[in-house]
Amino acid sequence: MKRKAIFHLPGLFEFYDLYRLFLPLFREHREWFYDGCEIGSIYGAPAVCLWGGGRVGFGEAAPEQVAALMRDSGISARLTFSNSLLRPEHLADPACNALCRLFEQNGEVPCGIILSSDLLLDYLRQRYPTFYYVSSTTKVLTSFSALQAEINRPEFRYVVPDFRLNAAFEQLCSLTPAQKEKVELLCNECCWFDCPDRRACYENVSRKNLGEPCEDHRCVSPRAERGYRFSDAMENPGFIGIDAIRNRFLPAGFSHFKIEGRSLGSAVVLEFLLYYLTKPEHQLRVREEIYLDSSLDLF
Repeated sequence: MKRKAIFHLPGLFEFYDLYRLFLPLFREHREWFYDGCEIGSIYGAPAVCLWGGGRVGFGEAAPEQVAALMRDSGISARLTFSNSLLRPEHLADPACNALCRLFEQNGEVPCGIILSSDLLLDYLRQRYPTFYYVSSTTKVLTSFSALQAEINRPEFRYVVPDFRLNAAFEQLCSLTPAQKEKVELLCNECCWFDCPDRRACYENVSRKNLGEPCEDHRCVSPRAERGYRFSDAMENPGFIGIDAIRNRFLPAGFSHFKIEGRSLGSAVVLEFLLYYLTKPEHQLRVREEIYLDSSLDLF
């Protein structure tokens, strides 16, 4: 059987309005989209989220609406709870526990939680046993041996390596088939490939989500002032494009691909959906369907 590319998309709460329009197109016009590609999950966190990490939240959508959209679409929702600096007193947070209760039993498709803290993992496994768990890229697993050790942990269904390991293709190929099924590759990271501060950057976000006073992290990338540009990401040595997915990673036994972009605008995320999921000859059709809906603020 031909292996499918399963994409995990950004903006569960952040881009609710975009997905409210896009998901019906994906379901009703499958001929517009690549054969053998599926949406495995949509991930994110509300704007104010103590357990949040990776990005400072921007999601304003009502959790009940988000849960209903994912349930009706038959797509796994993933709560991004990747704060790496949680302490025991944070575990009782009412808002985060309410989100867990809402999404724990949300239709036939299991929901997941992306996390970085083992403290939180132990708490969630005891309180909310129906979730599956994803080891976050915020752990910055740049060592192949560290990645292997994380993959071998039975608590995690998936593990997202640091994007720089994407370039270690021969080492990735040395994983067993079962290990490969747990690897979720981050495709479109724009961060400087030689960045020495990636962990510190994520910890800065964790502090902000905890409400701790701290200065903004100062990125030392030579292109930091440009912000995120998909064209720059495509030049990154860790970039995984659609051709590489089809011709290298799928044949090598990898199925899961994560697209970043929670802190970007809807217009940029739409470009990701067009590039990775949509056949070129139908991209204009998808754009028109999205653009002509006046309820969506693309920027």
